[in-house]
Amino acid sequence: MTDTNRNLTQEQVRQRIEQHLASRHRKEKVFRGLGIASVAFGILAVLVLFTDIISKGSGAFVQSAIQLEVTYDPLVLGIDKVDEESLTWANFTGVIREALRERFPEVQSRSEKRELYSLVSSGAPFTLRKRLQSDPELLGKTQTVWLTADDDVDTFVKSLSDSKEGFRGRTSDQKAEWIQQLIDSGELKKRFNTTFFTQGDSREPEQAGIRAALLGSFFTLLVTLVLSFPIGVAAAIYLEEYAPKNKWTDLIEVNINNLAAVPSIVFGLLGLAIFINFFELPRSAPLVGGLVLTLMTLPTIIISSRAALKAVPPSIREAALGLGASRMQTIFHHVLPLAMPGMLTGAIIGMAQALGETAPLLMIGMVAFIVDVPTGITDPATVLPVQIFLWADSPERAFVERTSAAIMVLLSFLIAMNTAAVLLRKKLERRW
Repeated sequence: MTDTNRNLTQEQVRQRIEQHLASRHRKEKVFRGLGIASVAFGILAVLVLFTDIISKGSGAFVQSAIQLEVTYDPLVLGIDKVDEESLTWANFTGVIREALRERFPEVQSRSEKRELYSLVSSGAPFTLRKRLQSDPELLGKTQTVWLTADDDVDTFVKSLSDSKEGFRGRTSDQKAEWIQQLIDSGELKKRFNTTFFTQGDSREPEQAGIRAALLGSFFTLLVTLVLSFPIGVAAAIYLEEYAPKNKWTDLIEVNINNLAAVPSIVFGLLGLAIFINFFELPRSAPLVGGLVLTLMTLPTIIISSRAALKAVPPSIREAALGLGASRMQTIFHHVLPLAMPGMLTGAIIGMAQALGETAPLLMIGMVAFIVDVPTGITDPATVLPVQIFLWADSPERAFVERTSAAIMVLLSFLIAMNTAAVLLRKKLERRW
């Protein structure tokens, strides 16, 4: 009887073990499924985001243009010679209107003429001015030119591919008929939008570009890199190699780690109080923006640089010191070259973080409407994220695609910088 009970007990134990193992395996499968689902959801969200941005922004890389036979009539222009002063006051708008009236001679009423003139961008006269300035022999002659269409025309033309009627918006039936005539005759085409990359900001969408914002970002990041990388590396070397271990260095390390988690807008308030109000540096300048972003990225660079220094094996230091090298020679000749890949990776990631920041730069005035392209670190400028912020708040429908296109450019730079950081680390990294 006792043996039977013992056998039953062993059988029950075996069954319980099998049930427990089956339960563990089910939980592992569920956990693995949840992990795969989470990854798939993340990838799907990224794909939806990129698809939405690309679908909305790809249209900004092309712009509608209208072909006109333009006559540089001295009487209409109001000039008899081509020089800087005459070109400043020349009536190029009248020349364009004359060309439109010749193309559509049936237009007679004042209201129809006003609507006809709105087919062409308000920036088209500057195109003719540049042409006549570069070739004074055109005065009195007729030339076939492609002029940028108005943003309402461009929006309507692009929407024709999505629907039969197209998005009318402020486009009347008569204006839509003129546009269709120009399309059928090949006098209205979509061309690559060079203005988007060669011009600064504008209140007219068809004239707006990102060149000023790109150069503003470049100068701002240049100041940030020149200041933050040497200071961050020097601070990391001192804290890791020279600083004694006491309560003061512990306090410094805690504060550095805390600063890395401080909201970026706090650094903007600090820059506003110190650099602008106290030192009276120019507002909306890449110099001030670079100083503010330096404060923001320093904790990231210091932490990554210290981690890179810690990753160097102690045997490297001991071997250098054993061969008679000084403390400084050991650090700069042996430890620092081996830690440099990790430091560069941290610096690139910090720069990528700085490139996408908006809040601290808004606090120091880099939200200003900047048309002129900056030429130095003290010129008024804006940066690409702030330019996106400004365009996203604009009521013009055509700014929607330019906002998405600017986001595409910004994401391209961020992806390129993070990819460079990964490739640089893989290429220079050493294993012991």
